[in-house]
Amino acid sequence: MSTQQPATRIDAPAERPQRFVFVLLHDFTILSFASAVESLRIANRMSGRTLYEWTTLGEDGEAVSSAGIRFKVDGDLEDVTRDDVIMLCGGVNVQDATTKRLLAWLRREARKGPVIGGLCTAGHVMARAGLLDGKKATIHWENQDSFAEDFEDVTLTKSVFVVDGNRLTTAGGTSSIDLMLKLIADKHGEELANLVADQMIYSSIRTDQDTQRLSVPTRIGVRHPKLSSVIQMMEANIEEPISPSILAKDVGMSTRQLERLFRRYLNRSPKRYYMELRLQKARNLLMQTDMSVINVALACGFASPSHFSKCYRAHYDTTPYRERGSHAARLSV
Repeated sequence: MSTQQPATRIDAPAERPQRFVFVLLHDFTILSFASAVESLRIANRMSGRTLYEWTTLGEDGEAVSSAGIRFKVDGDLEDVTRDDVIMLCGGVNVQDATTKRLLAWLRREARKGPVIGGLCTAGHVMARAGLLDGKKATIHWENQDSFAEDFEDVTLTKSVFVVDGNRLTTAGGTSSIDLMLKLIADKHGEELANLVADQMIYSSIRTDQDTQRLSVPTRIGVRHPKLSSVIQMMEANIEEPISPSILAKDVGMSTRQLERLFRRYLNRSPKRYYMELRLQKARNLLMQTDMSVINVALACGFASPSHFSKCYRAHYDTTPYRERGSHAARLSV
């Protein structure tokens, strides 16, 4: 970080600093929180004025990050004002961090009408509190499956962040920077937002039109348009899997050609690759929801629990029931 003096001073009538209230949930991710706070700090520095202030809250006056680092926050869950911006900072095991006390506090504060945002997985807390009903939202891609199952009244997107009225959600990681740069630009202009991005060595600012995951070719390390198209169809049809013959036909290939394509680039058959996608979704649902094993099986395209259990054990070397039990045991430690 450069130590030079602010390059540009934003000349505008003095106004009261906008205050952000960061609520650190148990197991929150430091990256999402730090990215947001640093954006505000640098905005103050580059403008030469205190445009933003912030405080941190946590249940019982403390918070522990997903990295195990303990934070001493500024206070317990306290009252905020309508002019404050509440930013919930989530991370792993967000379901367990969504306590009754937190939900009651959030619903009470929401009635005052402030802007409320959820960083990383904190959109789950907002949805559980009913603050996202009828709205668009996003959440980290790893939590998308469980979120879609739990909150049917929310329009889930794969964007890096979403702004819908006075509700903000992000996908986690550095997407906090993108959201904060938008908020800075909306309130104080693009010039300041760009200066903040430059200071952070953030050369590619994303918008709410950008998706959070890498493209299929980048993710699998193969740039073959027909292979990418087939994988996209697989990912979009987990609950009702499409047969390899239909997949092949849709991209203008024979089933044998499709088999050779998968063997050449991914060292597995289309059927095997599809099964791994379905089992990965199943594992996410087992870990992140209270859905029964039977319903998880159906949501992932398995006709019977016995077939699901057999396939799951062959891939993960444990049964769905034991997977869920061991996960619950780890959380209780």
